[in-house]
Amino acid sequence: PAPLGKPEAAMVAGSGGAKPLPFPNMFAASAIAACTAEALTLPLDTAKVRLQLQQGGNKYKGLVGTVMTIAREEGANALWKGLEPGLHRQCLFGGLRIGLYEPVRNLYVGPDFKGDPPLHLKIAAGLTTGALGITIASPTDLVKVRMQSEGKLAPGTPRKYPSAFGAYGIIVKEEGVAGLWKGVGPNIMRNALINAAELASYDQVKQSLLATGVFQDNVLTHLLSGLGAGFIAVCVGSPVDVVKSRIMGDKVGRFNGVLDCFVKTAREEGVTAFYKGFIPNFGRLGSWNVAMFLTLEQVKKLVTPKDH
Repeated sequence: PAPLGKPEAAMVAGSGGAKPLPFPNMFAASAIAACTAEALTLPLDTAKVRLQLQQGGNKYKGLVGTVMTIAREEGANALWKGLEPGLHRQCLFGGLRIGLYEPVRNLYVGPDFKGDPPLHLKIAAGLTTGALGITIASPTDLVKVRMQSEGKLAPGTPRKYPSAFGAYGIIVKEEGVAGLWKGVGPNIMRNALINAAELASYDQVKQSLLATGVFQDNVLTHLLSGLGAGFIAVCVGSPVDVVKSRIMGDKVGRFNGVLDCFVKTAREEGVTAFYKGFIPNFGRLGSWNVAMFLTLEQVKKLVTPKDH
């Protein structure tokens, strides 16, 4: 199989290059890698959600401070709130956005194209698979945010969402089936942008590193490329990420849609509010990308057919 490097080589075989993995194999490898990264970095995501949902208070301060506050007040286990729906999400979203990337990209470049696809078509493929994947997986994201946003409760007070599967049922009962797709608009925007930013920037950062002649196609290069992809993805997607978290965490109907949330947030808290939780978000996405890409390389070897 193709070595882990550029997205078209790392997640899928390059056009005109090595034979691509069958979709079921690529889906399985992608889902396993995404779930591994999710489990390793979820505490940072929990801290990010709490910081983004905080409005006008100073309870949570910074990445380390937020993690320590949650662990002290609610126990270390609270840092992994939302793990169950997070794994549901990664199985669906991670598998689809990566597994479908090559077929969609090849559809855009055409059957007769040879060589490295142009950057704008890589971005288009990333936008497409990101949007498609999260449209299907959005209910898992909603449940994850709802479970993460539950703070410390008074002694004896039961949690509203005792489990992920229970949460799906509670939301359907209280808000209808459509309630499971609450915030799907900003969620599609966020994940399409971040998916495209990750794939395209990972490709470009790795190419630039290899072009220096100092770096080889190895773990160090993959690590630096993953961090670069995470940083660019956060810069692009952070404003939409904040809006998505607020709409999904809104249980009292404060926001009337995406535009209303943007306007109210900007008016009441200023433009900088859209980059609340930037450091933990970067720590999350940077480490997530590194863990995912490194795991994906190893898992791909395990799922590659012997006659491939």
